[in-house]
Amino acid sequence: MRLPRFTKQYHLKDYKFTLVFLVLALSTLGVLVVGSARDIYQSRQIIGVIIGLVAMLVVSLMDYKWVLNFYWLIYGVAVVSLGLVLIIGQEVNGATRWINLGFTTFQPSELAKILLILFFAKFLMQHEEDLNDKWTLIRYAVLCGIPLALIIVEPNLSTTICTALVLCLLIYIGGLDYRFIIRTFLILIPVAVIFLSIAVQPNQPFLKDYQQKRILAFIEPEKYASDEAYQQNNSVMAIGSGQLTGKGLDNNTTTSVKNGNFISEPQTDFIFAIVGEELGFVGSCLVIALLLLIVIQCILIGIRAQNLAGRIICCGVGGLIGIQSFINIAVATKMIPNTGVPLPFVSYGLTSLVSLYIGIGFVLNVGLQPKKYQ
Repeated sequence: MRLPRFTKQYHLKDYKFTLVFLVLALSTLGVLVVGSARDIYQSRQIIGVIIGLVAMLVVSLMDYKWVLNFYWLIYGVAVVSLGLVLIIGQEVNGATRWINLGFTTFQPSELAKILLILFFAKFLMQHEEDLNDKWTLIRYAVLCGIPLALIIVEPNLSTTICTALVLCLLIYIGGLDYRFIIRTFLILIPVAVIFLSIAVQPNQPFLKDYQQKRILAFIEPEKYASDEAYQQNNSVMAIGSGQLTGKGLDNNTTTSVKNGNFISEPQTDFIFAIVGEELGFVGSCLVIALLLLIVIQCILIGIRAQNLAGRIICCGVGGLIGIQSFINIAVATKMIPNTGVPLPFVSYGLTSLVSLYIGIGFVLNVGLQPKKYQ
């Protein structure tokens, strides 16, 4: 059988330039803030933005329905790449999350998030009529469990949680029965309470020592003020010290978190502390507003998608950006225990940056094929 062409004849008026502008504006802010946090990474971040823009443009012109014909291959690439990182991956600080490509490092779990959104968009559309069937739900759980298990053994608990939340969002968008959702919550809430009560006990079997200490530091920050709670405490002070308009980019204040080395790797997980300190309340609100507008744009494009797969792609990418943003900012402001995920389009990290641009590219393609209303 002959496959359809991977591109179509699109109309320029359907190209969502608003979304492109929002992403580019946020990425520009990211380049400036990364350069202020660690100037040696700024040129690499610029290269990442350029590669991401090219990838976004190319992907936005590829018919997503044609791409989804290869959904099992997409799933296979995600799982194999996650498996390879455990075999040939580079270990850093006790975790094996990266593959050294010689000229740069590649983090498969970041690309896997986008690939899994594409795979389950097709899977859920194919099972639209029997989604709430017991065997369909079991298959979904197993297919989700394989990549999640590979991520958690790296170990990378934060990415596992983030990816799991996105996968839960996908099946909700696919049409999961509300009665099943309610029953699941009735089971999960007491299980989570029991898990946390055991996790904080000595010699608990679930978490690694550093993971347990991060939870304990969140519960008793004074006790761990010079240890696990140190970075979060400094992050909150840095954000507060920025006041309304901040200290300015590339400032040389000795008390700043970057100049005083009060936070390790400020260009990644704690980039929002740099935003708060150097751009102040105004800059922090601008970053949050841009992230929120990007998520809203993705949802609006998804509402007009031709089919369920397009809707899941848009809401999945938007949900991923929203979930990662919430986790990153919540950690920097000490709302949740310390856990590392990048702030979308702002944190340094080429794999994360380019992967998100690819995701936006698919959203743009869905927007190029809007539902025709009668």
